[in-house]
Amino acid sequence: MLINEISAEISVIRSARRTLAAEIRPDGTVLVRAPLKMPEAQIKRFLTQKAPLIEKHLQKQLRRKAEADALPPFTPDEIRAMADQALKVIPERVKYYAPLVGVTYGRITIRNQKSRWGSCSSAGNLNFNCLLMMTPPEVLDSVVVHELCHRLQPNHSAKFYAEVYRVFPEYDRCDKWLKEHGPALIRRMTG
Repeated sequence: MLINEISAEISVIRSARRTLAAEIRPDGTVLVRAPLKMPEAQIKRFLTQKAPLIEKHLQKQLRRKAEADALPPFTPDEIRAMADQALKVIPERVKYYAPLVGVTYGRITIRNQKSRWGSCSSAGNLNFNCLLMMTPPEVLDSVVVHELCHRLQPNHSAKFYAEVYRVFPEYDRCDKWLKEHGPALIRRMTG
């Protein structure tokens, strides 16, 4: 699909949803999610109307990507050092926040993941990305709280986020930081 005001490739995915949404993908394309039976003309009107906003965010993302691409990949020694530091820092943060969330947890593993900041298994084992050592401390804490709250709610429901905000009211600001700066860190991991 082409919209003259948007300088990116646009693809449309239709599904059983009620609303239209546009998403700028990490590769610089625009993905539009649309209801199954919505006429293409209505989708084009939506894109034309939102074109200035989409283009603004697209250009911002492309600038960030160019800045990140100018940074060298992390060396194996740097990754090892981050993992060693994470093994000291993250378990202490988990130990601090677990009673505030009101949960217990199992094993803590540090990984050099290329797509996730953390995860929580059904057995209560926690995994964290060593790249969290490159984030501000409050961002690391927000990921710790997020994963611990999965011990209460193994989903991303309103109840889950209510628990997250109860313990960590600044969660949105930290999540925004990760969305803005995290892809550059992950690109340095993947080389």
